[in-house]
Amino acid sequence: MPRSRQNGQPFRDRLCAVVAAPTSREALRDLGRARRAARTVELRLDWLRSDAERKKFLAALAKRRLSGTTLIATCRRILGGGRLAGGSEAELYWLSQAREAGCQWCDLEIETLRELPGRSARCYPLPRRILLSFHDFQRTPRLPRRLAHARAGEADAYKIAARANRLSDGLRLLRLARTSRDLVAVPMGEVGLPARLLALREGSALAYAPVGRATAPGQVGVEEFRRLYRADRITRATRVCGVIGSPIGHSLSPLLHNTGYVRAGIDAVFLAFLVDELAEFVRAIPEFGLRGISVTLPHKQAVMKHLDACEEMAERIGAVNTVVVGRNGKLSGSNTDYLGVLRALEGRIALPASRALVLGAGGSARAAAFALAKAGAEVLVSARRESRARELARACGGQFFRRRHLASTSFELIVNATPVGMVPEAGVSPLSPREVNCQLAMDLIYRPMRTELLRVAAGKGIATVSGVEMFLAQGFAQWELFTGRRPPEAAMRRAVVARLAAEESSR
Repeated sequence: MPRSRQNGQPFRDRLCAVVAAPTSREALRDLGRARRAARTVELRLDWLRSDAERKKFLAALAKRRLSGTTLIATCRRILGGGRLAGGSEAELYWLSQAREAGCQWCDLEIETLRELPGRSARCYPLPRRILLSFHDFQRTPRLPRRLAHARAGEADAYKIAARANRLSDGLRLLRLARTSRDLVAVPMGEVGLPARLLALREGSALAYAPVGRATAPGQVGVEEFRRLYRADRITRATRVCGVIGSPIGHSLSPLLHNTGYVRAGIDAVFLAFLVDELAEFVRAIPEFGLRGISVTLPHKQAVMKHLDACEEMAERIGAVNTVVVGRNGKLSGSNTDYLGVLRALEGRIALPASRALVLGAGGSARAAAFALAKAGAEVLVSARRESRARELARACGGQFFRRRHLASTSFELIVNATPVGMVPEAGVSPLSPREVNCQLAMDLIYRPMRTELLRVAAGKGIATVSGVEMFLAQGFAQWELFTGRRPPEAAMRRAVVARLAAEESSR
């Protein structure tokens, strides 16, 4: 269960499961799920689709009189980013009804408080304890270094939820959380997700995780929050690692690495960082407390200029996908992508003297080309930007290959190292059927597991290798570098393959 209340904090259990459903029946079902995951639960009354559903839900809740659960009633108006049509009177009415149904807390928007006579809510029959909240769904506003409470006694705790458009926005909110035990800090949006998952470590009075539907951008479901990220148990002793890229929402690296940590009983967490400005991320490494970094598109080459040391093979490849942060803060780069390529092809093809075509000239393509050359294959490189393809071919001792000759040339192996065909643009192949002439086709894309290129190849009777094999192999090598231990490969593989299979079956 979530950790117990710490001295001086307003909530006994700081993981708050959020129930948001359109009907009373669904809300009651989700309430049962929420109570199994956490002992603090927010009830989003504004998400119920009508006053009749709100009335029905609160009547059922009153009969249950739940013990051992802290209930927070929220009925946010459209003005405050919620779904309740009406003014402050409607919000106050439903919050007072929530008190009658057994809710000990209510979330009151600062806009509502400002509309009340004397800017005081204590004279209304609201739940006994008030969480006064401020939301900004567009940006993170200027924040004070410390939280100065405007009116003593008007609230028992305070919440600031703001969209993080930069990594520094989330960090500013976390810094504020360190100054006050009665502050809930909620960085919103995909950029803010890592800070959101680290909020309890920094002292936030609550962290929210939905049961079912997400109620704000950048949320992680309560089951993943507790079981995969174990974000309610992160401390300063927890090893923090992560993956950086843009886009990053498709990445299964958090699932892969965190599954390994859970299985091995290691106090570590792996987060996904949406990074557009690499220099900003590098500056933020110490404050996030990162110890290991997985690097994906488009940063595999650019990250090298920020390193203090780089292994020889990664230097030759000219791309890094793994960074270890030393205790002295020094950044050491390496490349496990090339290992992933070779291990994925083991037993499938005799690489020495084979003709292998690599599509692309980015970081992944460089790793593939150098791996194949190292194994003795004759490497040919084709890419949309001819200059980059020629440079890669020279670097790995291969040859440049013009796209127009593909339909009339055959290879032992074709490797797609471009992002063409990756989710969310699945269903597109980088090559037409007449251009796929080989004995074995490999796609470094792993989401979807079976790309359009692999479908085309299979349709022509060509053997295929999914990018998931390379993804797993390079990830296992990274996991070992980050932890110094052998990874629990079977459990990690099962988790990733199960997730991909579920996605494909739902399409």
